[in-house]
Amino acid sequence: MSETKALLPAIATFAASAMLLRSIANDFIPNEFRNFFFSGLHSISRRFSSHITIVIEEFQGMSLNEVFDAVEAYLGTIEIASLQRIKVSKVTNEKKLAVAVDRGEEIVDVFEDRVQVMWKYVCTKVESSRSCNPGDLNASLRSETRSYELTFHKKHKETVLNSYLPYILERSKAIKGERKVVKLCTNDQYDCYSTQEVILNHPMTFDILAMDTELKKALLDDLNNFKNGKEFYRRIGKAWKRGYLLYGPPGTGKSSLIAAIANHLNYDIYELELTDAGSNSDLKRRLLAMPDKSIIVIEDIDCTIKLQNRESEEESCNTNRNQVTLSGLLNLIDGLWSCCTDERIIIFTTNHKDKLDPALVRPGRMDMHIHMSYCTISAFKQLAFNYHGVRNDQLFEQIEGLILEVEVTPAEVAGELMRSRDAQISLRRLIDFLLEKKTQQDHKAKTNETDLTENLEVNSLNRLDDKDLCGFFEACRKVIGVGGRQASESTEGGRECLVAVNTFGL
Repeated sequence: MSETKALLPAIATFAASAMLLRSIANDFIPNEFRNFFFSGLHSISRRFSSHITIVIEEFQGMSLNEVFDAVEAYLGTIEIASLQRIKVSKVTNEKKLAVAVDRGEEIVDVFEDRVQVMWKYVCTKVESSRSCNPGDLNASLRSETRSYELTFHKKHKETVLNSYLPYILERSKAIKGERKVVKLCTNDQYDCYSTQEVILNHPMTFDILAMDTELKKALLDDLNNFKNGKEFYRRIGKAWKRGYLLYGPPGTGKSSLIAAIANHLNYDIYELELTDAGSNSDLKRRLLAMPDKSIIVIEDIDCTIKLQNRESEEESCNTNRNQVTLSGLLNLIDGLWSCCTDERIIIFTTNHKDKLDPALVRPGRMDMHIHMSYCTISAFKQLAFNYHGVRNDQLFEQIEGLILEVEVTPAEVAGELMRSRDAQISLRRLIDFLLEKKTQQDHKAKTNETDLTENLEVNSLNRLDDKDLCGFFEACRKVIGVGGRQASESTEGGRECLVAVNTFGL
């Protein structure tokens, strides 16, 4: 006890002396010299060190680093009792718990019973990050930087690079396959490298999709050829991607078809909001940050943003560079940048195909145009089976006849079939609904026809010169005077005269 008391003053004196020396060094020794001195010490220590460290960052330039993604999946499967903090998560329909290393934690792994390595997860916040704002050139593109540090003995360098890391890449594929579920993802509005995702619980598959049978088969064949076409695309010298344009009125099943495609291919869906992209460069970063084996969806492309016309881009490029242009979008989906990724599906949806620039939907960009039409007979039969398990019924003939005459969407048919669990009640309600819709449709068509006829006739009168018009008016008076209004309505010339009377007050 007495020895401890005697040591305390000595320790206090040493600490005070060290602080004094540090203060003197800071005041009288230039920063450059101090930095050079400590850098030299660090360099000397590294020369005598027997270990080497590999840094694996999350991004390689603007693209995702595949090694980082693989390491993250692999380390989540290692059971280490010494870990003090781990992250565990599970969302609905995921098959297994997702385990991840928390920041700052270290994991020791042994490869082939002889190579010992140590992993450390490093996550650094980036200040003043409003991410993808192209107007702020000094802002960081990411809200944080993430990396893994792999430390091992120098003598194992070749084994780590040529065997251990390739093993992790292959192992991670099996790990992801075991717990793979389809996700719906979107980029963060302010950080184009940060992804927000949820599990896509949409149960739609091609087996139950209410769609024209022949069109469904053609699309399935095209999707399967794409998925298995890696060597084919490489042989013909084209980027491994495929574009689909889904067009048609609302309620015809465009969203359901996208879900069916995702479930069939087991690809995640990345919803791309053009309104969140401030410029072509911003849009480029967002697209490159999306992984391979993904479906990129731009919904209602005709009205999400007003794409600047190609002819006017050169005139306005000096006044406003912070905007997404049509040529910028075209280059990203079909230019050189599209070759920087593999196995991607690009889907545009629109209710008005005629409003789209032809360059946006030409082959090579949108390879297959899929018309999501009003309900067909085959689509109705599929819906009837989905909701009531009915393949055939005596009411089908009347319903099919009405479907051929009435413009009704699959969503409207499904809505009627859902109103009752009794098949007969639902089918009869559907017939009533279709009859009412047919009456409204016929009335609207008749009204439109009448308006069109009168407009055509009035336009014909407007094209007459003064002399012809006076002669026509005189003839009209004679026709109406001789035959009267009721008689005049029965002939084409009489109807023209009545139009003239009603229009010009004759």
